[in-house]
Amino acid sequence: MARPSPSTKRAPRDVRRGGKPKVCVFCTDKTTWVDYKDVNVLRRFMSDRGKIKARSASGCCAQHQRDMALAIKTARELALLPYVQRTVSDGRGRGGRGPGRGGRRDEGETSRAAAPAEADGLGSTDVIEGAEVPDDAAVDTAVTEEV
Repeated sequence: MARPSPSTKRAPRDVRRGGKPKVCVFCTDKTTWVDYKDVNVLRRFMSDRGKIKARSASGCCAQHQRDMALAIKTARELALLPYVQRTVSDGRGRGGRGPGRGGRRDEGETSRAAAPAEADGLGSTDVIEGAEVPDDAAVDTAVTEEV
């Protein structure tokens, strides 16, 4: 195996690559405390699914990240912010979860949950061994007439 020539050296690791550093929004505005009632500001620090963004993604300093997370949690408890955001998926997500799991059903096959409540096929006026089963309303009127 050939060694790389000494003239091809890697760049030092301490050299920053691209972009400007993120600056804390609360520090630049000189905010004294993060208000849990200011929902529009707090939504900036939440992902599209409702998770609190990490400090590296939000750009907040350590103290304001803690304050912001506490404000989001307080706003969630007071129902100003949702705990999770529902997303519409086609059922082909990671891990095999969703409606696509288990293969397809045939057209004529039904699930147990989709089966009708009267699975024995007897209706309210069906004939059982030659006698007619009355409706509930007819039974109620017959009882009141006897009394």
